[in-house]
Amino acid sequence: MQKLRLVNPTALFLPAIVLVLFVVTTRLPGTFFGAGIPTIPCSGYPPVIRNSTSVVAGRVPKGCDIFRGEWVPDYAAPYYTNRSCALIEEHQNCMKYGRPDLGFLKWRWRPEGCELPRFDAAGFLHAVRNRSMVFVGDSLARNHMQSLMCLLSKVEYPKDISPTKNQPAVTMYYESHDFTLSIFRSLFLVKSNHSSSDGPWNLYLDEPDDGWLPFVSGYDYIVISGATWFSHPSMFYDAGGRLVGCQSCGVPGVPELGQRYSLRAAFRTALRAIANLEGFTGTAIVRTLTAASHFEGGDWDKGGNCRRTRPYAGNETRVAGKELDFYTAQVEEFNAAKEAARGRGVRMMLMDATAAMVLRPDGHPSRYGHWAHENVTLYNDCVHWCLPGPVDVWNQMLLQMLLAAS
Repeated sequence: MQKLRLVNPTALFLPAIVLVLFVVTTRLPGTFFGAGIPTIPCSGYPPVIRNSTSVVAGRVPKGCDIFRGEWVPDYAAPYYTNRSCALIEEHQNCMKYGRPDLGFLKWRWRPEGCELPRFDAAGFLHAVRNRSMVFVGDSLARNHMQSLMCLLSKVEYPKDISPTKNQPAVTMYYESHDFTLSIFRSLFLVKSNHSSSDGPWNLYLDEPDDGWLPFVSGYDYIVISGATWFSHPSMFYDAGGRLVGCQSCGVPGVPELGQRYSLRAAFRTALRAIANLEGFTGTAIVRTLTAASHFEGGDWDKGGNCRRTRPYAGNETRVAGKELDFYTAQVEEFNAAKEAARGRGVRMMLMDATAAMVLRPDGHPSRYGHWAHENVTLYNDCVHWCLPGPVDVWNQMLLQMLLAAS
């Protein structure tokens, strides 16, 4: 497969715009995610058409590839702040913890050949009225879901209706629109366990994770993702429980198959399980990996950090190495599963967000996930995304995908 094509190398850069924002410095009461903070109005374009019976969000022209483009200055951003949204987790609350440069908020993604409409909360909720959506994946899936809830908070805050037992999920309910939003945590998408805190993971690559698969058949949309954890030392087992290889295990006689092998096998297992899931007739959306290459000066656990304050231009970086291997495996397994699902009436769609996110080394929390004086053991975070931040584009893309499928 050819290397992923990135954006036009003539991306425009302007000096960072000083943005005055209020910072919330205390934990807010409320539900599991917090609630009760009034919203701040935001302007948007293209305009949303509204009448007494309908809400119609702006759409990209048919045929426009929303996944290839460039980041351009945006004077209307952000959509929300940590004052207007009480659903931001501490370690992603970059403004609360004193990030001094706020220019990273003042960019928008512009596809080649068209404009990507600003996120319209009312339009999104109208599109998913009487429906349900579940995210499946690791903490970046949670990052994605929290971004969505912050964007929707302009219109409605959800109720936390999470189950107390049996299902390890967070479930939120938008009562005015009868929309249910859930998340299941699954680091590898397949069955896994960790025998000790400092030992390798055990991955059963032919077995879907029963922590999520039995519970998602009734959802209208399944948004599935994963990549970060496949870099961890792991032992690989087949369906019969036979050890077939490993990733960075250093065990004599056990073949080193590598992380691309496990990621490909896990995605194959998870996506084909969805394609054949009894009772599921909805849409599965696969989000490709987010960039993990933004650490500079060392690896994530060896002092690496991400201090850049503006996006890359298209000629400054590219998807390569491990990330290209992961991306290629995800896309190929998606294509194979899509064909398998077609005959069962299951739709599969690809959210190809990698090209946009590899250009945003400026959008991570870095050290701004806690107070500088706090005695905490945390690595610089160049994996998750600040809220608000570049991650909000995932939900602009998601809305366009929902509209295109309707």
